[in-house]
Amino acid sequence: MSALPGGEVGGGGGVFAAVVNLATTLLASARTRLELLSNEVAEEKMRAVRLLIAAQGMLFCLGLAVVMAVGWLCVQFWEARLLVLAFGFAFFLIMAFVFYRFLRFYAERPQRVFDASIAELQEDIRQLKAALENERQQATK
Repeated sequence: MSALPGGEVGGGGGVFAAVVNLATTLLASARTRLELLSNEVAEEKMRAVRLLIAAQGMLFCLGLAVVMAVGWLCVQFWEARLLVLAFGFAFFLIMAFVFYRFLRFYAERPQRVFDASIAELQEDIRQLKAALENERQQATK
């Protein structure tokens, strides 16, 4: 048996050559799919870290702004400080809800995480079934 450039076993080896060829093809395909999967996992990890950092920065700045704004308004309107505190509380609670909705909107992803890997695996399965069916047809002739 001679090795072809694609790693396939050539010659008229019959069933054994077909099994070796199939195993080689499956291993190469599995390696490619695992590499693709690892790339997708790394991308998702970076995306999650960026989202977490952005959310933490937003919450820190929002909290600091709330404290400073309410303190300043209380000093400016000292006689009505309870009213200022009540309106400040309601306003910032509503704003926190709005930011929460924005965060959820940007965190949602329109496609599933491993769509590319799943599509490639389905294509591999389709090709393997077609090759198996072709092999069966040749064996019955």
